[in-house]
Amino acid sequence: MNRKTVALVAVFAALYFVLSMLPGIPVVGLPQITIELEASFASIFGAILGPYAGGLAAFIGAVIAFAYGGASPYNLPFIFSPAVNAITVGFIFRRNFKAAAAIMAVIIIAFWLTPVAQPVQEHWMVGLAATFDKIIALALIAPAAWMLARGGALSGEGGVRASALTFVQLFLVSFIGNQADSALGSTVFATPIVYSGVFGLTLEVTRWLFVVSPFVYPAIRLIQALLAAVVGLPLMKALEARGWL
Repeated sequence: MNRKTVALVAVFAALYFVLSMLPGIPVVGLPQITIELEASFASIFGAILGPYAGGLAAFIGAVIAFAYGGASPYNLPFIFSPAVNAITVGFIFRRNFKAAAAIMAVIIIAFWLTPVAQPVQEHWMVGLAATFDKIIALALIAPAAWMLARGGALSGEGGVRASALTFVQLFLVSFIGNQADSALGSTVFATPIVYSGVFGLTLEVTRWLFVVSPFVYPAIRLIQALLAAVVGLPLMKALEARGWL
């Protein structure tokens, strides 16, 4: 990493920590944890810095926020989720669409292999309720890539042209990134060591939580994508104007 990238990683990690002081959205049935709004902006880290530096900034920010927030064991299992958001978005903006799709697909498939969705013939509704919005996000990667390429938002050097990027494009890609975050969080939560070992829940209660999830979480991911686009687009254009993109 060059000095400019290192500086941006540090700044964005600090920004993530500052935003972590905002109140989160309580998870249905699990008052111990909240959906943190600062995780929304991991999409912007990936768009600006790429998958690796962007993922690193999101991870460092999440670790600092976790430590400052009391290092709750309820939040620890999900500490990598914002980084996955940044990595997925970073790959999309670096024209590595197959890698972004592979990340989403592997995480979704992994959920279906957890005890929560097994045996599939009996609990397919649980799996569908938990992953239908992630599957939609996976399917949106191809049209998002087409929109970015057609609109000239992707530079030939493997970066992003913020001047050619539209609000709709950034909103769409941010939605995909936030769904990658959600997919990893859901899959981690669906493992016995987390839902039983950390949260003390039975398998049936955990399944019920996933069945009711479509009534809340897809809307939250849309709000997160909206926040990322509202804040991220002018930020990216300002950085481009100053030669930092």
